[in-house]
Amino acid sequence: MQALSVTPFKEKGNSIIMKEYKEIRNHLIAMLEELNLRLTRITNDVRHVDAPLEKDFSEQATQNENNEVMDYLGNSARTEIEMIKQAIAKIDSGQYGICQQCGEPISKNRLIAMPYADMCIKCAGKAER
Repeated sequence: MQALSVTPFKEKGNSIIMKEYKEIRNHLIAMLEELNLRLTRITNDVRHVDAPLEKDFSEQATQNENNEVMDYLGNSARTEIEMIKQAIAKIDSGQYGICQQCGEPISKNRLIAMPYADMCIKCAGKAER
């Protein structure tokens, strides 16, 4: 489990843009902290930190199935954590809110709904097809 490593907000580059995204950045940091806590709980559950595996074979089979679900949730959390870290880095570098596909600005409504979006709605729709 790696530690949370996010630098404090510094206004660099275009300070108007940075101020506009300061609230989103703070929201991203809160999301990151929550996901790190969730990932710690998932990891502890899969490792059976609080309770060892059951001795009964059928119970072990059920626990193993649950572990597979927990692994999936853990992997999803790791992916989301990485996307959030990338969004924070983009805010810090002044590159946030620009579509990686077409270079156009990503709508503020999309960024509010999905603050780690790296594509505008048009390009995201094309990518899903």
